Amino acid sequence: MRTRLLDWIERAGNRLPDPAFLFLGALVLTWIASAVLAPVQFTEIDPRTLAAPTGPAPIRIHDQLTGTALAAFLARLVKNFTEFPPLGVVLVAMLGVGVAEHTGFIGAAIRALLGITARALLTPMLLLVSIMSHATGDTGYVLVIPLGGAIYAAAGRHPLAGIAAAFAGVAGGFSASFLPAALDPLLQGFTQAAAQIIAPTRTVNALCNWWFTSASCVVIILVGWWVTDRLVEPRVARVPVEPQDGASLLPEGLTPAARRGLVAGLAAMLGGLALVALAAAPADSSLRAKDGGLTSPGAPLMDAIVPLIFLLFLLPGAVYGWVAGTVKSHRDLVAGMTKSMNTMAYYLVLAFFAAQFTYAFRESNIGALVAMKGADLLKQAAVPTPVTVLGIIVITSLIDLLVGSASAKWAVLAPILVPMLMQVGIAPELTQAAYRIGDSTTNIITPLLPYFPLVVVYCQRWVPRSGIGTLLSLMVPYTIAFLASWSLLLLVFWGLDIPLGLQASYSYP
Repeated sequence: MRTRLLDWIERAGNRLPDPAFLFLGALVLTWIASAVLAPVQFTEIDPRTLAAPTGPAPIRIHDQLTGTALAAFLARLVKNFTEFPPLGVVLVAMLGVGVAEHTGFIGAAIRALLGITARALLTPMLLLVSIMSHATGDTGYVLVIPLGGAIYAAAGRHPLAGIAAAFAGVAGGFSASFLPAALDPLLQGFTQAAAQIIAPTRTVNALCNWWFTSASCVVIILVGWWVTDRLVEPRVARVPVEPQDGASLLPEGLTPAARRGLVAGLAAMLGGLALVALAAAPADSSLRAKDGGLTSPGAPLMDAIVPLIFLLFLLPGAVYGWVAGTVKSHRDLVAGMTKSMNTMAYYLVLAFFAAQFTYAFRESNIGALVAMKGADLLKQAAVPTPVTVLGIIVITSLIDLLVGSASAKWAVLAPILVPMLMQVGIAPELTQAAYRIGDSTTNIITPLLPYFPLVVVYCQRWVPRSGIGTLLSLMVPYTIAFLASWSLLLLVFWGLDIPLGLQASYSYP
């Protein structure tokens, strides 16, 4: 039964077009739907007209297949792409991360953390390192996961348990992070654009979920620790280990030069944070808003979050490289930035098509109409608000089985879910937090995740007969435990009115 279901999911997912063409198809459907719905007279009041001088007016769908609309679309084609909200912030953040990764600073920090850990604390430390790798894009998949198997083997524990724990932290806890990551501004861009469908002046902070994702780290580590040591490792204990291709050998430890570089890089990072704190401390600091707040709307510090991420990875990465000897000149730093941009090539293609769909969807008014119709249905059904939020988590987790890209899913779902839930009093920041839970927890049980086959290969280095079913059986307990505990954490935050992050709210008036 499990194999048949897995085969069906794989076949269904393989039949889906590339996400870029999914956006192209969504664009065409939006054009057709706008032409069909434009003549229809709707009774729902457009919330954007409530404060208009002419008074409230019913919502109207704008036909995007008229000559005027198509001409405007062509004229806006380049601007749609270059002004796409997540594009610039993601690329800028990745420039700094690329230097830190290219010089070896990130890899050295990961090895140092795992190298000083006692055997009894190996699982929580491995989960912590896996979560920290979220700040560096895909580094966790290619470095932390295989390293987890090697370190478990060296400690006399089963390597499959180490691989499973690392995979759970890297992919299953993808939205948990103590540190701001590129995912934060990426999702924020879609969330803000979606909120502005019905509230043009509504803004969303890039770190609107930071407190929640930081607390999520603790939950993922504790729950992952229990699942690994109590469920997964006892189950694989009877599986014989047959190392292949030198899999039993640990990667080389830190050289003296790397240790010196790591100390210098961490000092540079702490120094940079201290400078920011000192600059923001005075009551008349230029980083503060007009009302004196650091996190108030319009505060320059909040607008500079992404540039600060760039600098606080660039600086320690460069210092590490010069001290450790991995950087000989400024050209090596440019090479690191170039390498990180090479990895973003596919994202640029995806962003181009997503930007065109987003523009047409916004201009058509379909998103606002769907939001109000959906909100009316929710009100008539009288579904408790927490149940609605849990429903978003479940729906997202199911979609994640077929569409692995976090940005691709949210680009489609945000223009529908965010404004719809705003109409029933749920703030965009809460909707985004719910989405992040569903987007993360099923990553580890879908073969359609691009790195899933690679993790199977990691397992085969230690247990040659491992396959997709082997990895799936290891990861299902993590998915169930993460989905339940993470959803509960969100409800606890909400119930106790603990801020989700900076400038975040639970309700929308």
